[in-house]
Amino acid sequence: MRFDGILFFPVTPFGEGGSIDHALLAAHVDAGVAHGAGGVFPACGTGEFHALSAGEATAVVRTAVDRVAGRVPVVAGTGGPLGHALEVARGAADAGADALLVLPPYLVGTPTAGLLAYVEAVVAASDLPVIVYHRANARYTPDAMRQLARNPRVIGFKDGVGDIGTTQLIVRAVAEAGRDDFAFFNGLLTAELTQAAFRGIGVDLYSSAAFAMAPEIATAFYRASTTGDDAARLALLDAFYTPLVNLRDETPGFGVSLIKAGLRLQGVPVGGVRAPLVDPTPAQERRLADILDAGRALL
Repeated sequence: MRFDGILFFPVTPFGEGGSIDHALLAAHVDAGVAHGAGGVFPACGTGEFHALSAGEATAVVRTAVDRVAGRVPVVAGTGGPLGHALEVARGAADAGADALLVLPPYLVGTPTAGLLAYVEAVVAASDLPVIVYHRANARYTPDAMRQLARNPRVIGFKDGVGDIGTTQLIVRAVAEAGRDDFAFFNGLLTAELTQAAFRGIGVDLYSSAAFAMAPEIATAFYRASTTGDDAARLALLDAFYTPLVNLRDETPGFGVSLIKAGLRLQGVPVGGVRAPLVDPTPAQERRLADILDAGRALL
């Protein structure tokens, strides 16, 4: 499976009464693909996977698959309690997803053998290939990734930890396992801030939550990064991404909340976030509007 472009993590829009607005979700997904997304990852972190039931996650994936219509890969999220992860994995397969992104198991700390068993159970739940997400209590060692890479249905690694040395060793371990078809992603929050470092160790792909609310800004940054236009890249980094990260870091969960707020500021009625996340205050939304204006002024 090949990804060519920014990895798009759509939000999950909620309408009146908190139900999912599938018509708006379809339009949101379509807009992202039209802006050049290299893959669509519905019902993942930015899509509030943690707050969706298994049935809701499957429905979100089905809407995304229908709207994407084969233009780019669709990778569905799964994870959390093992039973839930297996149910969501089967639902994603039934909905027509191309692959799964395996988020961390629920709360528990485990030895590496237990983490590998968790991934293997998810792999066995459907025929879909999987990408593992290195984050929180799901920490993969180079040896663990060497072992997982022996399974052709494990096709990727997303780093949400940010230990460049460990990620470099994992990249090399997978290469030593003979895999030249493996996808490596920078999956840190606001990955644009760290992508220059990841590119230096051979990790060219990255997920962009900002793309979901400001695809034109995110695309300009991606273009500058991939063409070596450091002046444009740094201008966007200074004017848009750095203040966005500063605002994001004020409140836990704002990596998602600000994206939905940014869409609402543009007249896209995606609703607020579900508990336990919280929406930004009016003052924070005004600051976000200024940050978006500053980014667009550079385009």
